[in-house]
Amino acid sequence: MLDKTFYWGTTRKAIIAFGNLFNDIFIERRNSSGQVQQRFKVPLAYAPRQKMLARIEQQPNIDDQRVQVTLPRMSFEILSLGYDPRRKISPIQTNRAINTADSDLIKAQYAPTPYDLNINLYVYVKNQDDGLQIIEQILPYFNPDFNLSLKAIPELNILNDLPVILNSVDYQDEYEGDYAVRRAIIWTLSYTLKINYYGPVNRTGIIRRVNANLFNDAALTQQLHEYTATVSPENAQPNSDFDFSETFTDFE
Repeated sequence: MLDKTFYWGTTRKAIIAFGNLFNDIFIERRNSSGQVQQRFKVPLAYAPRQKMLARIEQQPNIDDQRVQVTLPRMSFEILSLGYDPRRKISPIQTNRAINTADSDLIKAQYAPTPYDLNINLYVYVKNQDDGLQIIEQILPYFNPDFNLSLKAIPELNILNDLPVILNSVDYQDEYEGDYAVRRAIIWTLSYTLKINYYGPVNRTGIIRRVNANLFNDAALTQQLHEYTATVSPENAQPNSDFDFSETFTDFE
């Protein structure tokens, strides 16, 4: 079973697609007259929450002018991966495609295995308005899911809809110590991605001849009909009509 090496980059494609959803979020800071004083893009990176907090806490003094982690910013990380039995289909169902390199073979692949990929998106800000701007640009698109289209298996031209489901939104204020200590407000958005894992693509022969026999008894002795359908091998090309020849014999 495990004698074939293959890699479709399923998880990698899902992670890249997820990150691209939040890669173009901007916030604006206005003065008391409502005029925009600052407008900048919120940085996004793949990083665990504890790692980001550790970087923020390395330089907690707000009056220190040395380089420190600039807020706001966002990060995301994979939490878990679990089998989803609700999306299971027959394991012997196959996807097929014409093999242009050899007209005597076709490409075939068994049905995928469904899994749920759980991801957390973290929003780090130092004031409430920045965080509310970011969250308000995200929440309207999830009701509670958002569908992405991925080219799962290029060899078979299989496209998959990838539902990205928003499960929950959590808020936490990491302010500790005196007033001079750097403040970090963290929004945590929990997502589930419905992904499918595909096995290897196999090359199988084309069915060129089919026999069907009908009998009138359980012992299969009183034959009523015999039907044969044959495909001409030399005409079995990708854009051909396959040139069927048929034979029907009635024994009644």
